[in-house]
Amino acid sequence: MKSEKEKYIAFLRGINVGGHHKVPMAELRKEMEKLNFENVVTLLNSGNIVFDNDDDDDALESLEKKISEHLEKAFGFPIATIIRKSKTIYGLLENNPFKDLILSKDMRLYVSFLRKETETEFQLPWTSDDKSFKIIGINNKTILSVLDLSISKTPKAMLALARFFGKDITTRNWNTILRIEKELYASQ
Repeated sequence: MKSEKEKYIAFLRGINVGGHHKVPMAELRKEMEKLNFENVVTLLNSGNIVFDNDDDDDALESLEKKISEHLEKAFGFPIATIIRKSKTIYGLLENNPFKDLILSKDMRLYVSFLRKETETEFQLPWTSDDKSFKIIGINNKTILSVLDLSISKTPKAMLALARFFGKDITTRNWNTILRIEKELYASQ
């Protein structure tokens, strides 16, 4: 008996940034289809891919490896891939970790996805020395943070994340997560 399809979201790290590691979304979609993924949709230019795959209990790590290796061959440079099932994204949205914050036009809300659980040595919420960047939560390989551009025009937020959690991480703006949600609902 054929297994059910599961909806996944792949987050690619470091593509189409500053004119480097260019990956056209139409080509990316074709490469994902070559891996027999179905209903492949790319969102924005930063490497967000919604796709269906047989839910055969493949570990996310094996899917990440399969996609990363294929994309490196196709595009000629390493492309780190972190995957989440749709139910993880739905849970994140349902619990909206930013709902109690008082926001201004200079504040940015971020969700960072880790490949593996990582132990940290600091208390939450953690705030940078200049008070421009705050890590407000960590749960299920997901880091939630807030950046206030009114305090510092040259924040070192991503450097702080890399220092604490390493390089097996990719970050998206909350607005990107909301766009992914719309695509998930549209494709049901």
